[in-house]
Amino acid sequence: MACVNPDGSVTESAKALLRVLDNPLTPEEISQKLGQPLFKVRSSVREMTGAELIKDEGGRYIITEKGKEKI
Repeated sequence: MACVNPDGSVTESAKALLRVLDNPLTPEEISQKLGQPLFKVRSSVREMTGAELIKDEGGRYIITEKGKEKI
């Protein structure tokens, strides 16, 4: 599931994920908050980490300044 469009904008589902990351969360916690399957969350987290929209802090993810600009 693509989160980042070719033009650099993010999808609505990606924005929803970014919005829940005001505190560091595990993929399982993100899945629970969003009501999305864990496999989709993990895929989104990988893509968004690569795009530097979120960062990994010891298995917990938090939004970056770049990510905040997207929402």
